[in-house]
Order: sequence, then structure tokens, then C-alpha cells
Amino acid sequence: MPDSGSVSSVRDRRWLVLGVIGLAQLMVVLDLTVMNVALPSAQRALHFSLADRQWVVTAYGLAFGSLLLLGGRLADLLGRKITFLIGLVGFAGVSAIGGASVNFAMLITARACQGAFAALLVPSALSLLTTTFTEPADRGKAFGIFGAIVGAGGAVGLLLGGVLTEYLSWRWTMYVNLIFAAVSFIGGTLLLERQASAARPRLDIPGVVLVSGAVFCLVYGFSNAATHSWHTASTYGFLAAGAVLAASFVWWQREAAHPLLPPRVVLDRNRGGAYISMFIAAAGLFPTFLLLTYYLQQTLVYSPLVTGVAFLPLSAGLIVAGNLSTIVLMPRFGPKWLVSFGMLAATGGAVWLAQLGPHTGYPVGVLGPLVVVGIGLGMVIPPVINTGVFGVAPQDAGVASATVTVGQQLGASVGTSLLNTIFASAVATYITAHLAASRIIGRQAVSTLAQAHGYDIAFWWIAAIFAAGAVLGGLVIRPGPLSRTSPASLETGEITRAQTEDAISR
Repeated sequence: MPDSGSVSSVRDRRWLVLGVIGLAQLMVVLDLTVMNVALPSAQRALHFSLADRQWVVTAYGLAFGSLLLLGGRLADLLGRKITFLIGLVGFAGVSAIGGASVNFAMLITARACQGAFAALLVPSALSLLTTTFTEPADRGKAFGIFGAIVGAGGAVGLLLGGVLTEYLSWRWTMYVNLIFAAVSFIGGTLLLERQASAARPRLDIPGVVLVSGAVFCLVYGFSNAATHSWHTASTYGFLAAGAVLAASFVWWQREAAHPLLPPRVVLDRNRGGAYISMFIAAAGLFPTFLLLTYYLQQTLVYSPLVTGVAFLPLSAGLIVAGNLSTIVLMPRFGPKWLVSFGMLAATGGAVWLAQLGPHTGYPVGVLGPLVVVGIGLGMVIPPVINTGVFGVAPQDAGVASATVTVGQQLGASVGTSLLNTIFASAVATYITAHLAASRIIGRQAVSTLAQAHGYDIAFWWIAAIFAAGAVLGGLVIRPGPLSRTSPASLETGEITRAQTEDAISR
């Protein structure tokens, strides 16, 4: 029997492991948005066009999203510590290359490689968290912190991007990853134990090709729609190809001897509901970042740094609500009512944002709804991350972790492109309908009113997305706290804690 001192040491070690994993996750989430406010400076330095600018962001998301399930399965097959450390080293290396870019092609290649290594790193981090924290009380605290990082990291990225761009250089939005990665690598090397699954199925190559192609086509199609028309071949062609590949992937997973994404992982109602809820939360959150960045910088004329600071109330609300929901509320009520209530709160925040006028100030029209949206999504994101990996057999922890992040990536891509298109269309329609008024009050005045109209329409759509999430979460997710002895857990191959520890120790 271990003495009380050794048990305490192990418990303390787990929280240090959480710090290492959380820092690595923060680095990856930051890179979804940290380049946004640095893009104008990078464009001037490397002399690329406005049309090319979107690819600095899109290249990262394309590689990240399309390779996530492969990264998750590699973590299951090779061991999570190994893939975690490889992901850190690779991410740091290509970040250094990106920061030293001398032309557009070099920068885009580095961003795509960042996404590829992130696809290896993120499932490893989440599955390490899943297998490190098995006791319900500590698991709730750990997932509350991790979920807050996932949700608030985008807003923190905007702030960090503004600080680095304003006081150093746009290149430091890439170089800063070397600091994050170095600390995480040292901590991971010293603290993480080798976690190899007892079961070692073969890699499903056809599944990898199908799902990577499907996610690539879908993300590319929706990203293309954000800058081009929905009616162009490069948009609907890729979306159609993505749908066909996705359907083929679903069919193949039912036929494959060693499926990349075993149906038992996604067919459980709680996990399936969690993946859907993550998709919807991201589909509303990331366009909110984009639209409010436009509003703060173009309408209120905020600097990149002040814009980043303006998003901090959302981060604060999400962090506080995330920890409250996972530590206090989820053990009592389970994820169902938290997801529904959180989505309804986010709906209210989006409706509030839909009241923005052409001259609405930050304290009156933005601060309050940001806090409400943050609190609402804090009730959603950490609990669904916990639920999305709960009850899976150890050999499926990596791919279940990857599936949660696939939902986030797809949601962010679909939501951003859809809402950006709706916003642009609403602005153009308003200007066309008020041509006569522009002769009287001036084009600039009509343009300002059109922008406000576009924000209102877009945020009403975001409210509808969150409301749909409240309904779907309430319908799909089972009521009551998560239980390891439930029939669903047993059907998916849930094993005892002793068996889990035995598998980890091998």
C-alpha cells in the first residue's frame, strides 16, 4: 500500500501535468486567432494581396481540421506522451520558420505545418487529461480549467496578437510559440508517464484518406464562401465533394475491421450530443469574435491592443462559469441541463448584440452581452469536452478527443463563413435599397447605417444558432449525471479503473 505522502505527491503531480497540458492547448487555440490582428502588418512586410490574406488563417484550419482524427488514432497507437512531445517540437519548429518568413509561400507553408502538428498535439493533450484525472471531483476541476482554455483562448489570442504586433512585430505572433512549446516540452518530459494502450489495432488507411479529404473539402468550401460567392464552383464543388466523402467515411467505418472512428464512440447519446453541442458552440462563438473585431476596429476605431482587451470580459465569464459548471453543477445535474441553459444564455447575449446601432458605445452595447455569452458558453464548452471523452475505452481516448476538436474546427469554419457572408449580403442589400437616401444624407452616413444593419442581422442569426443548440442538446443528451456504471458506458467497452491503470502502466 502506498503511504499518504506518496499519494499526495501523485495528486500534486497531476495538477502539474494539467499545467503542462493546458499551456500546450492554449498555444494551439491562440494560433486560431493570434494572427488575425497581425495580418495587415504581415501583408505590408511580405507584399501579398488582400485576396491572399485569408489563407494565412485558412491554411492553419485546413491542415488542423483534416488531420485531427489521424492524430487522435496515432496517439492511441504510438502512445500519448510520444505524440504530445513530437507535436510540441514540430509546432515550435515550424512556428520559427513562419516567423522568419521572407515571402508569402513560406508563411503559408509554415501555417499549414502548424496545423498538422496541432492535429497531433491536441488529441494527445486531451486524452492525457482523460486518463490522468479519473476521480470525479478532480476530473471536474481539470476539465473546467481545460474547457475554459479552449473557449477563452480565441479571445486571449486577439489580445496577445494586439500586444505583440503593437510593441514588437507581427513575427512575434509566431515566435511566441517557441516559449510556450519549450516550457510544455520540459514539463512533459519530466512529468508525463508513457501511456500506451493495451489494445493496438491497425491504422485504418482508407478511413484516414476519406475523413481527411472530407474535412479538407468542407473547411475549404466554407472558407471559400467567406471570400467568394456561394454560387462559385470552388465553393459548391468542394462542399459537394466533402459531403460525398463524409458519407463514404460513415459507410466505411461500419465495414472496416479496425475503423479509424469506431461507431461505438459516436453512437452513445451523451457523446454524440456533446460533439453536436461543440460544433454549435463554435459556430456561434468564432463569428462573434470576427464580427465584434470588425465593429470595435471599424466602427469604434479601437486599436488592435484595445480590441483584444475589450474581449477579456468574455474570457472572464467563460472561465468563471466553466469552473462552476464542471466542479459544482455537473456532478449534480449532468451535462443536459447545463448545455441547454448555457445555450439559452448565449442566445440572450447574441440577441442583445443584435441591438447594436451605428454609434453604440462599448459599455452600453458590447460589454454586457460579452459577459452573458461568456457565462453561457462556460456552461457548455467544458461540460461537453468532459462528456465527449467520458466512458470510452482507453484505446479510443485519442480518437474521441480528436472528435471533440473536429466539432470545434468544423463549427468555427462553417459559422465564420456563413455569418461573414450573411453580414456582407445584408450590408450590400441595405445600401442598394437606400441609394436615394445616400444622395440626401451622404454615402458615408448610409454606409454606417448599413454596417449597423449587417451586424444586427448577423447576430440574430447567431442567436438562432445558439437557440438550436439549446434544443438539440436538450433532446439528445441524457438527463442526469454521467455514470460509469450506466448501460451506455458498458456498451462502449467501459472498463474498470483498475484495468485502466493497468493499461496505462504498460
